[in-house]
Amino acid sequence: MDSTKIIEILAYTIPSLITGGVAYYLFNSYFKDQQNTRRWLLQKEAQKNALPLRLQAYERMSLYMERINPTKLLIRIAPISNDKNDYENLIISQIEQEFEHNLTQQIYMSDECWTIIVTAKNATIQMIRKANMSEHVDNADKLREVVISDLMEKQSPSNAALAYIKNEVGQLW
Repeated sequence: MDSTKIIEILAYTIPSLITGGVAYYLFNSYFKDQQNTRRWLLQKEAQKNALPLRLQAYERMSLYMERINPTKLLIRIAPISNDKNDYENLIISQIEQEFEHNLTQQIYMSDECWTIIVTAKNATIQMIRKANMSEHVDNADKLREVVISDLMEKQSPSNAALAYIKNEVGQLW
């Protein structure tokens, strides 16, 4: 083959290869951009649908924190007998029962928030158990008095968890 023929073939082939390469790159970039846009729109739609569920979960857990606040809990649940141990068990079973009822809400919350809620629940139970072990407590009414008087000096665990929940909900906006 003659060198002019080779140069002539290269003169036609190289620009077509460059044009093909540029076209491939542009189409590839365009399709990736379209994929990312579709993915973003789907994610936005999913978040729009999930937000009410997340807010409902935070509302339910806020209500739970209010309900297990020892001052409100002890006022709401009156002792059925004078036995302090029966009253302690009744209060703890109420806390655990409500917790189990709201257990599924954890899938809509951050792990940190759920951990704080569980910690508040356990700290409330420990507060009641500790008060029941006190030598000043000899009946159910005295147990109520001791727990409520302890809360006069310090904040209840449920109030701290409630503050964290409010803060996390504020970050959703």
